[in-house]
Amino acid sequence: MSILISGKETNLGPLSVRRVLPHRDVRSVGPFVFFDRMGPASFEPGQGVDVAPHPHIGLATVTYLFEGAIRHHDSLGSLLEIQPGDLNWMSAGRGITHSERETDAVRNSHHKLDGLQLWAALPEDEEESDPEFFHIAKDDLPIIEDAGLHMRLIAGEAFGKTAPVPVKSKLFYLDVRMDAGAQLLLPGENQEAALYVVSGSLRIDGDLYEPENFIYIAPEEIPDIVAQSDCRVMLLGGVSVGYRHIWWNFVSSSKERIDKAKADWAAGRFPQIPGEDDIIPLPGRSTG
Repeated sequence: MSILISGKETNLGPLSVRRVLPHRDVRSVGPFVFFDRMGPASFEPGQGVDVAPHPHIGLATVTYLFEGAIRHHDSLGSLLEIQPGDLNWMSAGRGITHSERETDAVRNSHHKLDGLQLWAALPEDEEESDPEFFHIAKDDLPIIEDAGLHMRLIAGEAFGKTAPVPVKSKLFYLDVRMDAGAQLLLPGENQEAALYVVSGSLRIDGDLYEPENFIYIAPEEIPDIVAQSDCRVMLLGGVSVGYRHIWWNFVSSSKERIDKAKADWAAGRFPQIPGEDDIIPLPGRSTG
């Protein structure tokens, strides 16, 4: 079974965000419970990304940029700038706080931003683990080349390669460039998968898919995937970790644990980011 999802777009000033997961037809793909396309956007000097400190539990945030730069800062003390092709992997575990902003040099110039943020739900026995942060530079991610396929393995295991970031469950996440006519096989067996078309077009079992199409593929399927033109797609999936409740920035197998996280954030009991005291307050409603 293949399902096409277009996502829901929200404009946040000059930045458009297209939320693909969670969706009413496909709530998750393997452990991935959240998929956002940020941009593409162009900013005038003085504009840009400025996301104040906010909390997470029970998930790993996975940030990957096509263009632009974002400064990551978290309550572990991690502070660095994400560049295109780098992997930012932040495992929240029992609780972490982070902000996403830009350096003064970027913010004070004409600049662009385009990229993805995914969340991978943690297995139940890892939901209360210690928070961790990993940054893997573009050149340190494994490259896979095969018959018109040029792939960078961002996280997990695929095609005999293992990415350097330690993940908590069986998953794969790749940036795939396909020459026209190239054929793509899915990694592994009995794993959920999805493809997100960034540019160009491809056919899956004869059906044409174009930019911003997100195609879910069930574990039992062995689809025929062929590039209609030179294209770039993101390939992700893995083994499900089970149903997860999602409220704002909290992901958990337990509603009660999310209620505790709400109370902890409202009461200021989450760890704080050194030198940052402007926070995003607890919202009044669920985001999914």
